[in-house]
Amino acid sequence: MNKGQLIEAVQKKLGKDTTKAAADAALNAVIDCVTKAVKKEPVQIIGFGTFSVVKRAARKGVNPQTGEKIKIKASKSVKFKPGAKLKAAI
Repeated sequence: MNKGQLIEAVQKKLGKDTTKAAADAALNAVIDCVTKAVKKEPVQIIGFGTFSVVKRAARKGVNPQTGEKIKIKASKSVKFKPGAKLKAAI
């Protein structure tokens, strides 16, 4: 499912009174809020899951094209841990 399909699904779930633009705005608002909040603290949506920032340490790696050893910088990434209801639905 891509973002366009998700917007259509949200529109159907909210009912015929909801426009596609309103569903798009609602989805974008949720994504924006999660994005801003996860920078400061974990975002837990009960039944769905938890988004949190994880720090990756610097490490050594290998360039697969050349076989040359390289240094990979430390970075941050987002981790998602699914909730119980999401696990059960699968």
